[in-house]
Amino acid sequence: LSPRSMDSLVGLVEALELLDSGVAVPALARSLGSCGTPTCRLLLGDPPDVPPAPSALALQQRLLLSRLLDPPPGVVLAPDGSSVALGPLFAGLEVGLARASGQLDRPTDPPLDALFAVTVTEALATSFLAARGGGRAALGPDGCWDDVENPQNYSLRGPSSLVPEAVANGAMDGLLLGLQLARAPVPLAELLRGYYGTGNGTEKGRPPSSSRRRDFGGLVGPEKLQEEVAAALRLLRDLPTTRELLQDVGPGELVAIAHRAARDFMELYVACPAVVPRCMWGARPYRGSPRLLTLPLDSVYIHHTFIPSSPCRSFSSCARALRSIQRFHQDVRGWDDIGYSFVVGSDGYVYQGRGWHWVGAHTKGYNSRGYGVGYVGDFSTAPPDADALALVRDGLLPCAVSTGRLRRNHSVRGHRQMGHTDCPGNSLFREIETWNGFQ
Repeated sequence: LSPRSMDSLVGLVEALELLDSGVAVPALARSLGSCGTPTCRLLLGDPPDVPPAPSALALQQRLLLSRLLDPPPGVVLAPDGSSVALGPLFAGLEVGLARASGQLDRPTDPPLDALFAVTVTEALATSFLAARGGGRAALGPDGCWDDVENPQNYSLRGPSSLVPEAVANGAMDGLLLGLQLARAPVPLAELLRGYYGTGNGTEKGRPPSSSRRRDFGGLVGPEKLQEEVAAALRLLRDLPTTRELLQDVGPGELVAIAHRAARDFMELYVACPAVVPRCMWGARPYRGSPRLLTLPLDSVYIHHTFIPSSPCRSFSSCARALRSIQRFHQDVRGWDDIGYSFVVGSDGYVYQGRGWHWVGAHTKGYNSRGYGVGYVGDFSTAPPDADALALVRDGLLPCAVSTGRLRRNHSVRGHRQMGHTDCPGNSLFREIETWNGFQ
């Protein structure tokens, strides 16, 4: 079977566009259930009839089409290692194309932005409504693929909400790409290939998709998101099919739900950096019995890996680096696991080592007092990329504080300050000397 990857999807979209078959991929996705919610039907109309798969498509492409867009449309693995739900992605593309052609927007009362509604705000509104009683989560979790080289099956790592991480990724991408299409329509295959970096393994440079959180945050503030979630809730309250869901929700509670939804989404999916779970980079199991940390912690210790000496700039190269480091730590050092709490690539992502809750083996004598954060590479003579530095300084550490894992008055230190070592390299050490909390 063709892998359930963004590369496969882009190839399929390109084939449909080259065939000029009359099958528009976003409309095809909606005909198969990608955007059949009440708000989506109101804004875009009833889903079109399912067209037959174009006979000119190869058998493998027809099979892939049915798998990817089988109701409800599923999830694909992007080259940057992120998982993307196709429903909100295609909905955003369809709205962008409709705006570009002047076929949208249908006025609503109350007024709401169609692009926000079909990608993120209706999903947020209904998810936080469903979680009102406290019996289920409103956001998360992330998930993992059975094989990142040949992804076929995607599994969530916990109880699902209506907005797990793959849906959030698809929603942010759908909004960002929908806006691009509305301004300057281009073939979808070209748009998707440029955004996700398909076809080059992302080795030629980081794709824009790895910056979706930063770009979404630069475009959408918490106030705007809250305003659009509140508008979606008011619209749902007036629609016959969803009126009952909000019959006991007063104006004050509606505003509170919208505020909570916008705040939590921005914190989890925008302000906090994405952390690639162990199952995605191919971690071996922990040996022995891990020890729990007592949170919140007081300190963060910054390292560089030294070996590998070169920064990793793609998901595939960073995953290889993590596996190499873990083998060295387990097989040569004799440790139970990779020593670092987190490892930072130059691909825009933080990778889970021992994570938030388990004692690491990164800073002898201080492993239970703080998190060990290691940058992939040798940074003796040159520092990491500016955005890799910001990923920790402006993302991971504030996120750890806001989620109660790190004290607000925590200290930041280089590994060399705690033992006899040159780590984290002269150049990286000079950088962290400028960070808040450095001692």
